[in-house]
Amino acid sequence: MNDWIRVCALNELLPGEFQVAYDGDTAIAVFNVDGELYALEDVCTHDGGELAGGPIEGFEIECPRHGARFDLRTGEALCAPAYLPTAKFPVKIEDGMVWTRDDR
Repeated sequence: MNDWIRVCALNELLPGEFQVAYDGDTAIAVFNVDGELYALEDVCTHDGGELAGGPIEGFEIECPRHGARFDLRTGEALCAPAYLPTAKFPVKIEDGMVWTRDDR
C-alpha cells in the first residue's frame, strides 16, 4: 500500500494524545510525544490486543491487557510477555493534517 491516509488535523492531536486510523485492515495508532509524532501498528504482538489507550511514559507505551511495553519510536518490544516488535510506520504533516501509511 503506497497511498497516505489522513489521520486527523494536527490541532486534534495534542501532546500526550493519540489517534487511530486504518490503512485497509491495518489499525495505525499515531501518538504525540512532546510534539513529535510516532506511528505504530495498534497491536500488541503478545496477544493481538490494542496498544492505543495504554499508559505512555516517555517513549514507551504499555499494553493495557498484560503489561508488555513497546518503544513508540521503533516498535521494539521492551519486556515480556511480548518478544516481537510491532510495526512502525511513517508520519507526515501536510497542510495542517497528519498522514500515515502502511509501507510494508
